[in-house]
Amino acid sequence: MSQSSTKNIPLHIVLVDGSDICLTGTTELIKHQYPDAKISTAQTPNEAMSQITTLQPHLLVMDICLPEKNKPTAQTHIGLEFLQTLMQIYPKLNILVQSAYVKRLVQMKPAIDNHQGGFVIADKNITSQEMLLRISGALRGFTCIKEITDIDIYPNIYEKLNIKPEILKLLSLAFNEGLQDKAIAAQIRVSERTVRNHWDTLQNALGIDCAELRNQGKNIRIMTKIRAREAGLID
Repeated sequence: MSQSSTKNIPLHIVLVDGSDICLTGTTELIKHQYPDAKISTAQTPNEAMSQITTLQPHLLVMDICLPEKNKPTAQTHIGLEFLQTLMQIYPKLNILVQSAYVKRLVQMKPAIDNHQGGFVIADKNITSQEMLLRISGALRGFTCIKEITDIDIYPNIYEKLNIKPEILKLLSLAFNEGLQDKAIAAQIRVSERTVRNHWDTLQNALGIDCAELRNQGKNIRIMTKIRAREAGLID
């Protein structure tokens, strides 16, 4: 919903976070600045989608580390998948992502660039005053994503990877599930040679010189994990 419509009707804001403490704190902060705002809270993507569909809010404030329905563990891939779906359904929704894992949004930068509503990123460590400024910016339809555009370790990594979902899957299977290449190949239904090619593509994009690492006696897989985490590809 556009900022202009907020002049005539009460401000509606939906907060989504797996933590009760964070929901309470953010609610109190917003209420102090916008005392007439109607604030709804949710802890899972299903709850959030239901509220957004019903309320058509002026602003969504969400974490990307969220739990699934009836599951206690919060994970970033759940929040990212929900956010991607949400942006497709509601391309003009004003969104503020407040999370300790904002670097993970690097992989969504093309979608963020194309989003028609406001899109603002806020690390959970920022001050209350800065948070209020970012809420105001999101409501006005501004885009503020410096937390991911200022990542200059591998600034063109997603262009180099061409946003290949199979490479993100490769990382998840290797580093979250501990699978070796043969098992990864079986999971994503490709040959082991293709898996090795994916590793080569990833390592080139991350600026990893495998030959030099071998000469230094360093573990290439571990260095790949470290670089991938620095680039926001994995937690």
